[in-house]
This record gives sequence, C-alpha cells and structure tokens, in this order.
Amino acid sequence: MAQHILSLAAEEGPERLQEALQSLAEGELGDMVTRQALKGRETAALLRGIFKGSPCSQRSGVLRRLQVYKHCVPLVESGDLHLGKVSEIIGLLMLEARQLPGHALAELANLFVDVIKGGSLTNGKSLELFSTVLTALASSKENLVYGKGELNGEEFKKQLINTLCSSKWDPRCVIHLANMFRDIPLSGEELQFVVEKILRMFSRLDLQEIPPLVYQLLLLSAKGSKKTVLDGIISFFNQLDKRQKEEQKVPQSVDLEVATMPLDQLRHVEGTVILHIVSVINLDQDLGEELIRHLKTEQQKDPGRALCPFSVALLLSVAVKHRLQEQIFDFLKTSITRSCKDMQFLQASKFLQDLFPQQYDITAVILEVVKNSAFGWDHVTQGLVDLGFSLMESYEPKKPFGGKAADNSYGLSKVPAQQACRLGANILLETFKVHEPIRSDILEQVLNRVLTKAASPVSHFIDLLSNIVVSAPLVLQTSSSKVTETFDNLSFLPIDTVQGLLRAVQPLLKVSMSVRDSLILVLQKAIFSRQLDARKAAVAGFLLLLRNFKVLGSLSSSQCSQAIGATQVQADVHACYNSAANEAFCLEILGSLRRCLSQQADVRLMLYEGFYDVLRRNSQLASSIMETLLSQIKQYYLPQPDLLPPLKLEGCIMAQGDQIFLQEPLAHLLCCIQHCLAWYKSTVRLCQGDEDDEEEEDVGFEQNFEDMLESVTRRMIKSELEDFELDKSADFSLSSGVGVKNNIYAIQVMGICEVLIEYNFKIGNFSKNKFEDVLGLFTCYSKLSEILREKAGKNKSGLSNKTARSFLSMGFVSTLLTALFRDNAQSHEESLAVLRSSTEFLRYAVSVALQKVQQLEETGQTDGPDGQNPEKMFQNLCKITQVLLWRYTSIPTIVEDSGKKKGKSISLLCLEGLLRIFNTVQQLYSARIPQFLQALDITDGDAEETDINVTEKAAFQIRQFQRSLVNQLSSAEDDFNAKETQSLITVLSTLSKLLDPASQQFLQFLTWTVKVCKENALEDISCCKGLLSLLFSVHVLYKSPVGLLRELAQDIHACLGDIDQDIEVEGQCHFAIVNAKTAAPTVCLLVLGQVDKVLEEVDWLIKKLTSLGSDTSGNEKDSTQASNQTQALEKGIILQLGTLLTVYHELVQTALPAGSCVDTLLRSLSKTYTILTSLIKHYIQACRSSSNTIPGRLEKLVKLSGSHLTPQCYSFITYVQNIHSESLSFVEEKKKKKKEGEAAAISTVMAKVLRETKPIPNLIFAIEQYEKFLIHLSKKSKVNLMQYMKLSTSRDFRINASVLDSALQEQNSEDAENEPHNDQSSTAEQTDENREPKKKRQRKK
Repeated sequence: MAQHILSLAAEEGPERLQEALQSLAEGELGDMVTRQALKGRETAALLRGIFKGSPCSQRSGVLRRLQVYKHCVPLVESGDLHLGKVSEIIGLLMLEARQLPGHALAELANLFVDVIKGGSLTNGKSLELFSTVLTALASSKENLVYGKGELNGEEFKKQLINTLCSSKWDPRCVIHLANMFRDIPLSGEELQFVVEKILRMFSRLDLQEIPPLVYQLLLLSAKGSKKTVLDGIISFFNQLDKRQKEEQKVPQSVDLEVATMPLDQLRHVEGTVILHIVSVINLDQDLGEELIRHLKTEQQKDPGRALCPFSVALLLSVAVKHRLQEQIFDFLKTSITRSCKDMQFLQASKFLQDLFPQQYDITAVILEVVKNSAFGWDHVTQGLVDLGFSLMESYEPKKPFGGKAADNSYGLSKVPAQQACRLGANILLETFKVHEPIRSDILEQVLNRVLTKAASPVSHFIDLLSNIVVSAPLVLQTSSSKVTETFDNLSFLPIDTVQGLLRAVQPLLKVSMSVRDSLILVLQKAIFSRQLDARKAAVAGFLLLLRNFKVLGSLSSSQCSQAIGATQVQADVHACYNSAANEAFCLEILGSLRRCLSQQADVRLMLYEGFYDVLRRNSQLASSIMETLLSQIKQYYLPQPDLLPPLKLEGCIMAQGDQIFLQEPLAHLLCCIQHCLAWYKSTVRLCQGDEDDEEEEDVGFEQNFEDMLESVTRRMIKSELEDFELDKSADFSLSSGVGVKNNIYAIQVMGICEVLIEYNFKIGNFSKNKFEDVLGLFTCYSKLSEILREKAGKNKSGLSNKTARSFLSMGFVSTLLTALFRDNAQSHEESLAVLRSSTEFLRYAVSVALQKVQQLEETGQTDGPDGQNPEKMFQNLCKITQVLLWRYTSIPTIVEDSGKKKGKSISLLCLEGLLRIFNTVQQLYSARIPQFLQALDITDGDAEETDINVTEKAAFQIRQFQRSLVNQLSSAEDDFNAKETQSLITVLSTLSKLLDPASQQFLQFLTWTVKVCKENALEDISCCKGLLSLLFSVHVLYKSPVGLLRELAQDIHACLGDIDQDIEVEGQCHFAIVNAKTAAPTVCLLVLGQVDKVLEEVDWLIKKLTSLGSDTSGNEKDSTQASNQTQALEKGIILQLGTLLTVYHELVQTALPAGSCVDTLLRSLSKTYTILTSLIKHYIQACRSSSNTIPGRLEKLVKLSGSHLTPQCYSFITYVQNIHSESLSFVEEKKKKKKEGEAAAISTVMAKVLRETKPIPNLIFAIEQYEKFLIHLSKKSKVNLMQYMKLSTSRDFRINASVLDSALQEQNSEDAENEPHNDQSSTAEQTDENREPKKKRQRKK
C-alpha cells in the first residue's frame, strides 16, 4: 500500500492520491508509516505524499494530518528508529506544522502537554516540533476554544506554558525542555515561570545532569531573567555545600541513607558549572555585569548567602581574562574589609552580639575556596593568586613619614587592613601548597616584590616567602635561577630585608651547591663595596652561612630554632659526607669576616652580635672565633696590672674633620667575649674531658680571657671618672667635638661596667667578694649615669633623657632579679646581702628588666644571646613576671620609703614592668597565655597544661591588683599616689581582656568596678579617666551601657547645675567619681565619647535594617525569619535611642562651661538627629513597600524627642550664645579701654567664639530635617507624628524684652554713640548692622 501511495504521490494531480488515502481505515495509515519507518525506506517521501493528499483546505485533510502527527510523536519517542530517520521525520513535520489551522495546532499542543505530563519522552526529539507548534500557535489569529471560553493564539500559548510549568516533569526530560524553550518566543512573565520551574527541578536531578541543564538555562537567560538564573544556581550549590559540611560533621555510621553525594563528585560538578558560566559570560557581557550587580545587592542583605565558596570561586574564575577583573577585585576587597570591620564591631559589643548571634567570616570562605580548588579547578587558581597579591599590596604595612616601618609580623593583626593583608598571604601560601603548576609563578612574583618594593616595608612578603620555602623546599631547586638572580641585588637592599630574605631561603642553601656558591660570590663582592649597607648585608649573609653549615664534630644544638622542613634528610646526608668541605668553607668565611673587624662600627657591631649564635650552632669553630676575638681585644687592652684605666678608649674613636665617630664598639666586643666564653665553658669544656691535646691548645685563650676580664674588673673598680677624662666638669654637649667624644666614652664605660657586672655575677657562684666587685662596678656605672642624666636635663637636647640600651642579657636579668628578690637559700644569704643593701642597685635591676620588656614589646626581640629565640624569651618573661609580681604585692609602695631618694620607688617600677609584660604577652604570645598564667600561679605548679582555665587564673591575678587599688583609694590624701593608681587601673584593664565575658568572674569584676566608681570621689583627672574608661570597656561586653550613661549624665547635671540658674537640680548622686573637679570636662567628654560609640552601633543597625527591609526575594520561611529579625532590630534600635534621648535630656540642661564640652555635645546632638532622621526614612520606605503601620514604640520615641529633647536643645543653644555674647561684650569693653597692643588677644577670643558657635547651624539644620521627614512619615502612615513637636524658635530674629526696656531707658539719658554697645549685649545671632563692619576691620588687622 505504501508503494501505491508513493507512486500516486509522484503524479501531478492529487485527486487519485486523496481517494487512496480516504479509503484507508483509521489505524492503517499509522501502521503503514510505522512499517515504512522501521524498514528505513523512503519514510519522508511517504509522509510528503500523505501531506500532499491531505490539503489543509479540507477538513478530512486536516484530520488526516493530525492523525499522522499524533502517530509520529510516540513513534519518534519510542527509541525504535535510527536517529537520522528521527531527524528526517521531525524536520518534515516541523515544515508542515505552520500550514495547520489554529484549532489543529491547539489540539497538537495539548497532545504534547499530555505526553510531557505522562513522562513518556525519551530522547526529547519531538520537542523540536513542539516549539514550532507553540511558535505557530502564538502567531495564529483565530480564536481557539479553551475550557469553556475562547482565547486568541498568544493567550492560548501562555495558558499552555502555565499548565506545563505547573505540572510534574519527568527528571529525564528537563534538559530537553530547557533546550526547547530557547526556541519559543516568550514574554518576560512566561520566561520567569519557565526559569523558576527549571530551577525547582535542580534538586530532583542526578548531580551529573546539573551542568548540561545549567548550560541550557544560561543560554535561555539571553532572553532575560538573568538575575533569577544566577541567584538560583548560586543558592542551589550553596545549599549543597552546607549539606555536605553537615554530613561531614555527623559520623558516617549514623545515617547512611542521608549521605547524598561524594565530595569529589560535588566539587567536579561545581567546577564544570563554573566553567559553563564563564564561557557564557565571555559570549554575553551583560550576564557578567548582572552577576556582580546581583552579588553586591545580596551582600548588603545577607553576606553569607551572597559570598559563599561557590560564588567566590565563580567571581575569581570570571576575573581572570576579563574586563570585569578590576570591578570584581574591588568588590571582593571591600567585602573582605567590611566583613573584618563587622566582626570587630560585633566582638566589641554584647548588645550587637545578642542581635547577630551568627557571625559571617569571609576569610574562612575564601580559604575554603582554595581548599576546594584542589579538585581540578585550574580556572580558579589564577584568580586566587591575583587576589592574594592584590590584598597584600593594597593593605601592606604603612611606613610612617620619616620613621621606620611598622612591622606587625610578630604581633597579632587586629586592624581590618592587617587582617586583609594576612588573608592575602594565607591565600597565596595555601594555593602554593595545593597547586603545583603555579608554584614557580607565585615564587617569582614574591621575589620580584621583595626586590622592587625595597623602599616600603616588605616584611609580609618575606614572611610569606619563608612559609613557602618551609612548606615545599624542593620546589626552590627548580626556581634556583630566580633565587640567584635575587642574590645579585642583595647589596642594594636594606639590611632588614637582606636578613629576612637570607633566613627565608636558607634551607635551599643546604640542598643546592650552585645557589650557595653564587651567594658566596655576591657576599664576597659586597664585603669590599663602598656602600655601608652592602657590607652589612655581606656580614649578615656570612654569619647565616656559618650558623647553618656544621663542621664535623659540632655539638647538636637543642636551641636550633630554624625549621628545615622536608630538606632535613637531604641536608643531613649532605653534611655528613661533606663536612671536611664545610670546615674549609667555614674557615674561609671566617677569614673574610676578620677583614670586617677593621671596618666601621656598624659592621663590627653586627659581627659581635652574631658570633655567639655561630658558636652555639657550630661549636667546632669555637677556637677560631675565640682567637679572633682575643686578637681584637688585645689592641685595646693594657696588660700592665697597675695602669688605669685598663682599656685604651682613644683607639675606639676616629675623627674625620670636625666630626668624631665611634670606630670600635668596645663594650659590644667585651659583651661578645663574655657570652662566648660563658657558653664555651658551660658546653664545650664539659664534652672534651677525654681530648687532652685539644684541651691544652684551647686552655690558652680561655685562661687569657679569664685573666684579662679579672684584671679589667679589678682596675675598673679602682678607676676614677677622671681616669677616663670624664667628670662632672666635662663637656657632654652634642654640638662640640669634645662633647661627642665624652658621650661616646661615657656610653662605652657604662657598657663595659654592665658586661663585667654580668660576668662577675655569673662566675662568682654567690661569693661575697665577687658581689662586692659587682657593686663596685655598679658604683662606677651609676656615677656616669647620673652625670649624663644631669647634663641631658640641662641641655634639653634631642637625646635628653634617652637612656642607653643596657648590655645585660634578658636571661641574666631574670636570673639577677630572682636572686635579689626570691632567693631564700641560707648559703647565699650573706653574699646576696651585699647587693640587697644597695637600693640603687635593686632599682637599676628592675629598670633594666623594664627596658628589656619594652624592647621586646616594640621589636619582638631583645639584644644579647637568645634575644631572637621566642621560646627562651617567653621563659625569661615568666620568671621576671613572677619576681616583679611577688615584689609588688609583698612590699607596697606606701611601705617603701622613697622620699629621700630621687626617682621612682622599686614597687612602682615593678608595677610598670608588670603592665608592660601583660601587654607584651597578649601581643606576642597570645597562644601561650594559659602557660604564662600557670607560671605565675606558684601554688599550682604541678597542674596539667591541658586543664588550665584562663579566666580563673586571670581572675586570681586581678584580685591581687584590686586589693592594691582599694588600698590606694582608701589611703590618706598625702599617701595617695596618682601614678601608681593610674598604672593599677591600666593593669586591671589589660588583665580584664583575658576574662571570658560569659563567666561569673567577669560579672564579679564588672560589679566591683561599678562599686569603686560609685563609692570613691577621685579628684585626680587621669585616674578618673582611666577608671571610667575601664568601666565602659567592661560594661559594653556585658550589656549596652545606655542605662549607665543616663545615671552619669544625671550626676553631671546635679554637679554642674542647670542652665536656668533659678532651678535647683535635685538628684541623688549615683557615682561619687563625678564631682566638681571631674564632672567637666573629663566625665562629660568620656560620656559623650561612649554615647558616640552607641550612636555608631545604632547607625550600623539601621543600615542592616534597611538592607533587610529591601530583601523581597526568598521563600516564606526566609521572609518570616527576616521579619522576626527586623522586629528584634527595630526594638533594639528604638530602646537604645530612647535611653540616649534621656541622657541628652540631662546634658542639654546642664550649665556646661564653654569649650570642648559644649562643642562636643552640639556635634553629638547633630549626629543623633541625623540618625533619628535615617530611622524615620527607613519607616517611610517600609510604608511604601508594604501597608505596614508604624509600631507604637516609634511613636513613643518621636513623642520623647518632641518633649524631652528638641525644646531643651533650643534652650541650650540660647544658653551657649549667651555665654559667647558675654565673652564678646567683655572683649568689646576691653577694646575701648586698652591700646592696640591687645588686638591679638581680642582677635583670638573672636576666633574662638566663631569656632565654638560653628556647630549650632548644623544642629538646627539636623533638627529641621528630622521634622521634615516626620511630616512625610505622618502622611504615609496616616498617624499625626507632628502633634508631639512644638513649633521651633525662629532663629533669625529674636527680641529680648528686658534688654529692650533698659536700652529705651538709656536712650533718653545718653547720646546715640552708645547704641552699638547696648545692642552688643543682645545675642550673637541678632541681625546687628553695626557689628558687620567691625568684624571686617578685625580681619584686616
């Protein structure tokens, strides 16, 4: 039959063909098509024949066509046909579909909807036909029956799409449907329907099917709904990530069915989706801009949803080869700093923490992206690297003008900019660890920055380089050429950078001989450079090499602190078979360094400071180093036993023209000898018991040194200051050559005395004679110190009161203090009594400890051995703290008789030392605070380190200082020591940071602080300031301080009186600390400062509230949650502002003295009205977006502002103007009486008045703006809020009745010349024509 129809179709006339087709039974036509299609023979020709014999002009023809379509759709979807055949059939059906009449198309479309609902689509090929049908239907002009009514083609299509999107889809056909919708013309509303439906289907699909669907969706977004598409994709993956995290937290065995997807599969899918989005953005720029726009608006509302790991990875991928890079990086950087600021803001206030319990930390999110990128996300790595460097450069440490760069590498980063810089370094380090291909690129960029940014601080890049080398040392071998290239520039870099750089790449020197050789060449050239910095760099480099290349037989040093990491194995092997070469190499370096001993003092100084570390690490070099030092000291040592002084100081200085320089830092040389000798005796000699030959050889220098130091000690004690040409009559001014020489001599002699004090104490082994020598040396030291102090006091020169750095080592200071104050051994008692008898020596010991701690706090290290070893420094700090704490608590300052002596008492010095130590420990050793507190608690020495409760330990220490403070406050007026009280308050403030704000101890401390402020009428300004600041800082971490501020404001009002002198203020005194001396300006300014902080919090909350209010997206659950949060925020804001208004209510009625208090209060009031205005604006916006009525709380707040603040503000302004007009009238009188010589004083007063009245117009403007927006809100909310507002005073013209009466009376008796003077007593803002010219004349003067 098929052949018959084909032959009839070939004829020209269709009549016979039509007859043949009509003769076929209903099912036969379909069977025939199926048979032909399965055989694969001429199916298209058959269909063309059927269509030719079924013209659309005849009803039967249309029905036959429909029959063919209805049969072909299931046939195509059955999967029985070859794909080529399917395409052929569909292509033909699509061509013919446009000829079908509207009703037939509608029927066909309904058929498709049923097929989709039934889920019988398999390959989705027939959907190409469906898109053609819908397109044809949309352009159909005839009305079509739909349900009981009729619709035109466009509306019919819309209804069909609606039905389709409302029905259930088979997950298998979602991708085909998404592809189909691309070919259909859709209106904005229809597109939104379709996109939302596809996004809802994400969760039902298998994970592997998501990327192709996302791609189809992105192509579909070219029509519109870009924001919805992007939001849907980001939200979906954000949810998956969260679920994955939760699953990882739950142990595997709990619920095996819940585990939805393997992690690596999820990451690979995410990576593919990101690639799809990037490729579509490359084709469609608008999509990229929409992405940034969407994330920016989302970030305002909910940063956790906007910047999740997926969206950050997406942004970084888009940023790589794209014009959006700058925009994206700016957005990420501002987001990072904002997140850090918000975290800081939240941590500082319990009130905010309660409102925002969940804190969003973007740094964790970005580091998670780095971790995720390990799953083959190569497209993200370049973006991560660029972001890391961008952060490090944008927020690098700043160099203050003319000063040394602030290096915070050893401290904790607290400022948002520092945190951002640290994050940049972490991103680069983690990326370096995870991605091998990009390592050399990161390394090269870091080295380039170290070289090119030499003028600005590069410590952050050097720290990063050091961490990179430790994490993967062998990677440097592949980039060794870059490292050697960097070495070529060493002589041009600052010495700090050189030392940091060499320390960082040191592990490489152990592995790569070529790099080591190239470094040595560079250093040897640098030693002969004309630049001093280059020679210093050479010394630093050589010392580093000596420290790290061990000679065979050297003792392994337990103190070695440099991490070698993975190269350790290779380095050790290398050292074993090449130790002979190492020895030759080290001796060659020592030879080069000996030449440096004839160079400038700075170069020698570096050598003397470095030799001890070299010895400690490389003990086989001991004899060479000791011999070098011996030959050096012999140049200045006078061996004759009776010759005074024992050292040639003249040889230590050098004259160039008129200028005198230090050539040999003799004290440093002796210091180096003393430390090296002590180390040699304690370490090497113990290990050389059997090796007699060496012993004999080495005894020479050891004996030599001991005899020399003994002789120098004896003769230094005998020497008078005149022997050094230094006495009270000597010239110490720095302007003359002789003065400079004497200063150098004095500092050298003092240094030598200190070195000998340490030496004799150490070798003395508690012998009385040695301790008498120590005291003799100290006498020499203190005489010189006294002279220098006196001369500096007289000169008032630049170096005045700058004490020279002590030569005592930190380790010795801790030993000395322990011996002086805590050694109770019977055998030591007699000898220690010698030292203890000198109060000056005790004071000196404590003040040196103070100096060392200060140096540690400022630079992170101290001079002397182990000064750069954090572990040793920590142990010494603990020992020193124990002693100082015991000394301070057991001997109070009041007991100590310091009246006869000059200078501070020892107890006060101990307290200052403790304050510095507590600060330093929190800065440098924050991770070790538990161990530090444990060390201080002598009673609990054996406790396990794991169970240290920081809060309990800190509270114990706090109680000791609380007792001391109470004793101070309750002491008689003569015994009250303001300096000590101030230090105690600062110590308490520092220690209170260690308490957990949720603990009972914290609450007890707060209660105690409030009690102290309430009961003590302190009149000392600085102590009052310290105590109130402490109160505020603690109170803020417990709850909002507004109630406290109100009580303080009431006290200030009661203390200073009312602006209306007739009113007597009644008010019980809450805080005794507020009294006539402290109320203004001290307490008033502190209260206003705290009020400003509260206002900042409220302002921040209003911004959050506005962004929450604008969040209209999201599901019902989200919106309920948001509305609950909005209500909590509104309540918090209104309560804070309400209480603040009562604070201002008190302050604006207070008779404050003119000056800073008035000025600050006026500015603070302006800020309050501005914040009130922004709150009102928020409610105007809320009324616009929804039909919400305003809450009753807001109405109460407006009422309060109208009754308790605005009228009082206007009265206060009048009061302020009266104060100023009085001072102006006083000036006018002076003007008449005095001569022109007083003009300057008068103009100063005029300028002051003008400056202090400047905030008044701003305040009035702020009040009027507030009232303006209240009127707007009243209209929107239909609530009359202006009923609470009184009409404001007209500012431009005001008549003072009493002044007017007196002026009229005087007018009758006096002549007209006095009129300007009478007018003068009117207020400052009166429009007085006569005053203007005067002001102008004033300016000309």
